Amino acid sequence: MMSLNHVERGSELLPKIEASDPSSSHAGTTPGSFARASRIAAGRHGALTFASPDTPGMPLPSEKTAWDFMPPDWTVQSGFESNYELAAAWQPPAGFEASTQLEFARLGITTPEMHRVAEHEHHLTAEQIRDEVAAGRMVIPANKQHLKYKLEPMCIGRASRTKINANMGASPVSSGTDEEVEKLKWAERWGADTVMDLSTGGDLDACRDAIVRNSTVPIGTVPIYSMIIGRRIESLTMEMVLDSLEHQAQQGVDYFTIHAGVLQEHLPHVRDRLIGIVSRGGSLLAKWMIHHDRQNLMYSHWEDICDVMRRHDVTFSIGDGLRPGGLADATDVAQLAELSTLGELTERAWRKGVQVMVEGPGHVPLDQIEFNMKLQRRLCHGAPFYVLGPLVTDMFPGYDHITSCIGATNAAWHGASMLCYVTPKEHLGLPKKDDVKQGCVAYKIAAHAADVALGIPGTRDRDDELTKARAALNWQKHFDLSFDPDTARAYHDEDLDVDTDFCAMCGHDWCSVRISKEIQEFASGKAKEFEWDKAKVTDALTSEQKEILEKRGVLSPDEIHRLASKTKKTVGADEGKAGCHSDLVDAEGAKTIQVVQLGSLVD
Repeated sequence: MMSLNHVERGSELLPKIEASDPSSSHAGTTPGSFARASRIAAGRHGALTFASPDTPGMPLPSEKTAWDFMPPDWTVQSGFESNYELAAAWQPPAGFEASTQLEFARLGITTPEMHRVAEHEHHLTAEQIRDEVAAGRMVIPANKQHLKYKLEPMCIGRASRTKINANMGASPVSSGTDEEVEKLKWAERWGADTVMDLSTGGDLDACRDAIVRNSTVPIGTVPIYSMIIGRRIESLTMEMVLDSLEHQAQQGVDYFTIHAGVLQEHLPHVRDRLIGIVSRGGSLLAKWMIHHDRQNLMYSHWEDICDVMRRHDVTFSIGDGLRPGGLADATDVAQLAELSTLGELTERAWRKGVQVMVEGPGHVPLDQIEFNMKLQRRLCHGAPFYVLGPLVTDMFPGYDHITSCIGATNAAWHGASMLCYVTPKEHLGLPKKDDVKQGCVAYKIAAHAADVALGIPGTRDRDDELTKARAALNWQKHFDLSFDPDTARAYHDEDLDVDTDFCAMCGHDWCSVRISKEIQEFASGKAKEFEWDKAKVTDALTSEQKEILEKRGVLSPDEIHRLASKTKKTVGADEGKAGCHSDLVDAEGAKTIQVVQLGSLVD
């Protein structure tokens, strides 16, 4: 009996590789990405740039772009009727002056902001960025006023790296301006590409102004929150809406979430949902419509809103007010009807020269994510999709940064351009500083994993460098190349305070990486610039690294004493501090109190 040639068989089973290689140096033995062959091209020809293969039955990309929704007073030059996706094809009205990045792109002008974006998107030229903006597949959220402060322009679109957003904001019961500015800086430290101020309490105006002035990343808001402070939603008028939008635009806000897609005719379809409407803006406008028996005023006056946005170059983040708040409500009639409406609003905004991205769900089972991403791609003509998670299960409160990170990775792989982070505090309370870090890190993982899978050039380079450092057992380079060096070093030194040619998991005799390094036939660990073969005693842990280890498996004292009153009573709070506070008992005593007494609250 002849044995199979397993090498040949394995090679035959390998799918055809057409996409870009995420490694600049084509390092390693794998052939690259299994994604579609990417094609960065102007107009509709670039619709499948960095796209996942379609599962059978998925909606195809739209055959239209923003070039198909030009202002009615722009005319196509003779001879360009069938080749209209370029600046030379169009004649704007006499005296026209561009105000937005989209309008500059339509005129074929490569702006300073596009050049600055290209400095960060190394696989794209400024001209390619311009063409993506002109097609509506990319936005550069850069309010003219914010550009006068500290804003560093960035882009959101499927041709670029996947971006992440961090939400923050004071509530009526927690936080304030100083704490929110501190969280802003913390979110920037941990990789947030944009930040949304969702404040609903305190001095909203002062908090928003402080955040915009101190931010290097684009800032988004949900303006309806400010519109109803001190008044009932039923009293909201269009004059109030426009005044509030104008004020926030003058402050420098870069993008607005406007829930204009929630229509009267959609509301009957949410009656049987398990959790109804979970969007604050969506629920407020639903209440307004029911009270007045009128259509959503944001929808009816969309062009008036566009005029405000255009003057300041504020980008739309068209809100999904009917997003599902639980798996059982995902991909229902209400959600899909609203998504179709968001496509219409996208077209109307493009006709007014305003940049657009579209918000998406929410809570979506894993099997429905691809359909949701690709339906948006079709209905909204490739406008960037900005999604919250989505969460792929509902039963893990306290760990929703993980449940949503799983969904976010899949969403980005299938077409989402920006991922709104979810923190461990989601559904439970206002995120604190460490929650912000945990949410940002989880979503940087999701975004980066998707970018590598899509074959965006250069995205795997740092992974490969870290792999070479790991192969050489060069611990310092290992830590330096990691996203969070402090945590990596702290975890290593928890077991071994000496850098050796093995780690504490395997020990010397069982370390496969060390053994591979010794085998002459293998290249592993022998890269010249990574060579390291001398054990050394490491420096003492920094205060930040010590704090990381102290938090492991133990509730923070600061968090303990902020718990509800019944919890404080159970753990023996004293002068605002829990009985497990480190300056009241020793470490072991604290752990005992936390395990035994706090555990009794759950029993």
